[in-house]
Amino acid sequence: MKTITIRAGTISMNAELNDKPTALKVWDALPIEGRANRWGDEIYFEIPVTAAQEPDAREDVEVGELGYWPVGRAFCIFFGPTPVSRGSQPRAYSPVNLLGRLQGDATLFRQVKSGETVIIERAS
Repeated sequence: MKTITIRAGTISMNAELNDKPTALKVWDALPIEGRANRWGDEIYFEIPVTAAQEPDAREDVEVGELGYWPVGRAFCIFFGPTPVSRGSQPRAYSPVNLLGRLQGDATLFRQVKSGETVIIERAS
């Protein structure tokens, strides 16, 4: 597993990327900087990575999981319910490729507002 650091507003948290093709593309593109978009308890933003939907992509995700949304070429951080959730768990708008998982309290990302800078880089 490869470790990254995600910084947004006052939040800084490490995460582990899996070894799937999309996660490796994200790793190769680091560092990445974007502007947070909030959609319920999800942050997403476009990144310079293009990847097709993987066979195990899914809409239902867990708090703390990271995803790549192929439709919008977006990196997604899930930390609670979204507008299409059926309960307290996050649900993506459409299937996402799973990239990995945060190593900490994902709900801290509730402090990040739309428009704030998000930086993803390799952990040192």
